[in-house]
Amino acid sequence: MALYDSYVICTSLRSGSTLLCLMLAATEVAGNPASWFHEPSIDAWLEEFNLPADPALSEREVLASIFRAAIAKGSLDTGMFGLRLQRHSFAFFSRKLAILHPDHPSDLQRFEAAFGKTLFIYLSRRDKIGQAISYVRAQQSGLWHMAPDGSELERLSPPREPVYDGDEIRDCLMTMQAYDQGWEDWFKAERIEPVRITYEELSADPGETLRLVMGRLALDPEIANEITPGVKKLADETSRDWATRFAHEQAAKGSARIDS
Repeated sequence: MALYDSYVICTSLRSGSTLLCLMLAATEVAGNPASWFHEPSIDAWLEEFNLPADPALSEREVLASIFRAAIAKGSLDTGMFGLRLQRHSFAFFSRKLAILHPDHPSDLQRFEAAFGKTLFIYLSRRDKIGQAISYVRAQQSGLWHMAPDGSELERLSPPREPVYDGDEIRDCLMTMQAYDQGWEDWFKAERIEPVRITYEELSADPGETLRLVMGRLALDPEIANEITPGVKKLADETSRDWATRFAHEQAAKGSARIDS
């Protein structure tokens, strides 16, 4: 029997969470993790779960229906709920969770009131410059994820050739650093010791990372042996060229805080 009713992958964009979510879902025992509360909007949440907007309901009643639908989609028939929670979505989500469970004084207690016993997984990326470049290229090109065979898995805008922009990369880098610090501050405030995974570990050995998570969830880690990664790494020579150019530019400017 699993030790947990749910898990939350705490992360930020371009940290490998799509790969991890797809692999966990493929086990057919670890829920169906996704960004069920991605947009900071109740209207967007209602649309996500095909729920009608009923003005006769209180906000708390509306949230209760949304969370029931999210748990159903994020669990399927596995009995375990999976959620990917991006840092940029967290503040709004936390406020709405407090409305849904006002009798619980902490975020951790509200999570467990909503989802049962919860394991927190912190998926981060050590190479912050690489993370920022990945985000900028995805935003510019419109291509966010690709399958191992080279076919497109997720495209959010028409194709466009990405163009190097050092200022854009720097702004994104600072945002990603702030997201990391936000998660660390929250874990400390809530006294949560998450399972810590890095993008670098996940991309180097997806199967081993999946086994680690399965073991922490008290699910059979051997199931991971049958799962193959469903996402292709997008970083290429252009990414490396941009990283080198950016590092040289920042060194020339005497930048005080650049993590690579």
